[in-house]
Amino acid sequence: MLLWLSELLARDVRAFNVFGYLTLRAVLACMTALFISFIVGPRMIAWLSRMKIGQSVRDDGPQTHLTKAGTPTMGGALILVAIVVTTLLWGDLDNRFVWVTLLVTAGFGAVGWVDDYRKVVYRNPKGLSARAKLLWQSAIAVVAAVYLAFALSATGNLRFFDIFGAWIGSGFNLDLSPRADLIVPFFKTVTYPLGVWGFIALTFCVIVGSSNAVNLTDGLDGLAIMPTVLVGAALGIFAYVTGNAVFAKYLQFPYIAGAGELAVICGAMAGAGLGFLWFNAYPAEVFMGDVGALALGAALGTMAVIVRQEIVLFIMGGVFVVETLSVIVQVASFKLTGRRVFRMAPIHHHYELKGWKENQVVIRFWIITMLLVLFGLSTLKLR
Repeated sequence: MLLWLSELLARDVRAFNVFGYLTLRAVLACMTALFISFIVGPRMIAWLSRMKIGQSVRDDGPQTHLTKAGTPTMGGALILVAIVVTTLLWGDLDNRFVWVTLLVTAGFGAVGWVDDYRKVVYRNPKGLSARAKLLWQSAIAVVAAVYLAFALSATGNLRFFDIFGAWIGSGFNLDLSPRADLIVPFFKTVTYPLGVWGFIALTFCVIVGSSNAVNLTDGLDGLAIMPTVLVGAALGIFAYVTGNAVFAKYLQFPYIAGAGELAVICGAMAGAGLGFLWFNAYPAEVFMGDVGALALGAALGTMAVIVRQEIVLFIMGGVFVVETLSVIVQVASFKLTGRRVFRMAPIHHHYELKGWKENQVVIRFWIITMLLVLFGLSTLKLR
């Protein structure tokens, strides 16, 4: 919106051309989202408290968590508001990747909202059933995967609804290679062609998997949001490189026209996440809830697919991966042998029960994520 306005004003005042620079808009998006979070946050927390939308706590978990009962939840709505409003202000609204990412984020956020609302308002401990939740997540992910297959097969920076027209105009020829090949990091020429169905299957798994992984990690004050900010910011760098023909050629990445605009969303995510952390830091004034965790995970997965860095996302989001694997291992072990591998899953609770304080678990997981993100960023050049 502001990009359109700056382009209009630049016809008379050349100074407004500065807002056409992607890097500046990404920085401004971060600052704007942070400002929105600071302004809206206290009011949203107060409203959640008045509505008695409070967190329920498991009796079989760490005893220190019992004091968290009643803390306002569904605060992830604050993050979504900041991201969406900021992106609409500073993003290129003609960009197809901006819209697909926003719609996937909003869609998964809606699923999380229904789940949270049933839990805290209707006092239904199960919320949205696991089957219904997965069904809606799958529906959104499949639609996004099919659209992205069309989007990556098109050449040029087409608008959102122009993708299907371009596909029809090409005689329904959906040629994804090489823009949709699976890139293996640290190797210059090692890629795996996926084909249409392979790409759709991978995209589905990445979006749904990353969404649920972030959701499983969201169990301690500030634990999920800081890794999300770090990984999102790193993906913004990959988006900028992938969307720049010169940098993409130099670093031997596939050039994807329009992908660079995702840097604005990544900036908005970083700012919104840091703003939320202001209220979510220990002791938390508000919790993210499924509405935030599912949406942010889906956003990370969608952007990783667009910039063709699914494996790098797996590396940088190692904390999310380990949290998810701990749940899978725990459930499988208990069903097969009747024994538990961890004292409690996800694994952050295991360390709490071993004697780590909550802040220790959170900070150490942050440090691990910082190292993994730096390792992931090294793949830009170490190829």
